[in-house]
Amino acid sequence: MVGFSQTGAESSWRVAHSKSIQEEADKRRLQLLFADGQNVHNNQVNAVNGFITKGVDIIVIAPQESLGWKPTLKEAKRAGIPVVLTSRGVDADEDLYETVLVADFVWEGRQAGDWLAKQTNGSARIIELVGTPAADVATMRKAGFAEAIAKHPDMKIIASQSGDFTRTKGKAVMETLLSAHKGEINAVYAHNDDMALGAIQAIEAAGLKPGKDILVVSIDAVKPAFEAMIEGKLNATVECNPMHGPLLFDTIEKIARGEKVPKRTIVPGKVLESDQAAALIGSRPY
Repeated sequence: MVGFSQTGAESSWRVAHSKSIQEEADKRRLQLLFADGQNVHNNQVNAVNGFITKGVDIIVIAPQESLGWKPTLKEAKRAGIPVVLTSRGVDADEDLYETVLVADFVWEGRQAGDWLAKQTNGSARIIELVGTPAADVATMRKAGFAEAIAKHPDMKIIASQSGDFTRTKGKAVMETLLSAHKGEINAVYAHNDDMALGAIQAIEAAGLKPGKDILVVSIDAVKPAFEAMIEGKLNATVECNPMHGPLLFDTIEKIARGEKVPKRTIVPGKVLESDQAAALIGSRPY
């Protein structure tokens, strides 16, 4: 029996991530207890404590936040229940969990920054839409992007604000920032596609053309992002593959057999541009 604590369903990426894990559990005829944290850290902690009480065989956590997990992970260890992290890491001693399956978030941010530098000849005035501030993914995507644009003195982040990885908040934040920095902005970097799609709505509402007047680059590569690229509204997205199910359960089976697994497994991605979107969208599983 596997207990799975998911952050929520705040984005297309997250929905695909849940579906991949649920479908793989069904395929392998494994009982999966699924708990939707509704994007609240304490909900996730309570769910994991419940899994420990139930005596599940293994716990899988996709953490909303990286902090605040040590006491719960210590309880799981005391109970002899292995923990696997997926999609994000936590700020805790490595001996409290078996492994983390995660993308290279710093690399993703760096790729977005390098792409934007190339497109603007190293001169851009950027709005950055940040993910959930307490999540390691947001911190790392921010750091990678900052590292890339630091090589170009004429690339400046005019404003950086959290959109919590949601389309609704991404739109609201973008509306506010466009108004506050009218005429200054020629690029948007969003930590995920959903916030970028919200920003695109705000740009259009302001009478501007996303993808032309303001370049937009984001991360995840979900199908709605491909639709936006085909329409010329999103310029590029850096792939962050959410289909963790097969790798996750292969890893769980190794742990069950007593095999050693690496503490960190990187799920690879790539940069995808608007001129590739039409040819690729039909093959995208998410």
